[in-house]
Amino acid sequence: MVVSFSVRRQAAAKYDHGSCGGPVTVFAQALHAQLYGLPTDDDPLPTALDALLQAAHTATAPEQQTAILQQVAEQLRNAIEIIQRYQYQAQWDRLPDTVAEQLRDARDQAQQVAKTLDAVAPAFSSHPAAPVPPAPQSRHAASPPAPTTPPAGRRR
Repeated sequence: MVVSFSVRRQAAAKYDHGSCGGPVTVFAQALHAQLYGLPTDDDPLPTALDALLQAAHTATAPEQQTAILQQVAEQLRNAIEIIQRYQYQAQWDRLPDTVAEQLRDARDQAQQVAKTLDAVAPAFSSHPAAPVPPAPQSRHAASPPAPTTPPAGRRR
C-alpha cells in the first residue's frame, strides 16, 4: 500500500493560513507505525505548546496521552510563574487594582487547571473498569425522612 501526501499551494490562501494539523510527515510517520505495528518514536515530548498540540493529534498509546497531559500541566505551572511576575509588576507600577486582581484570578484558575490535569492524567494510562450499573431500588423502599428544621423563634 502506498500513501502519498501533498499540499496544494493555494491551500494556505484558501484557508487563511489556518491549521489545526501539523507537518504532514508527523501524520505519515504515525500512520506508517500504526499500519505496520511498529513502535512509535519515544522522543521526549516537546515543551512548546504548539508542538505539544501536534503530539496530542498523533498520540495513540495511553502512556503518550498521559505524558502529554502531564506536560501541559507543567507548562501551565510555567505560565503561572509568568502571570505572577506580571501581577507583581502591575502592583509595582501602580496600575489599577483591577489589573493585579484579574492576574491573580487568572493565576488561581491556572493553578486549579494544572492540579486537575495532574489528577486526571493517570486515568488515560489505566484501563477503565466496566461501569457498574446502579442497584435497582424497590418501589416500596422507604424514602429518607426529610430534614426537619426547628421553627423560627419570634423576635420582639
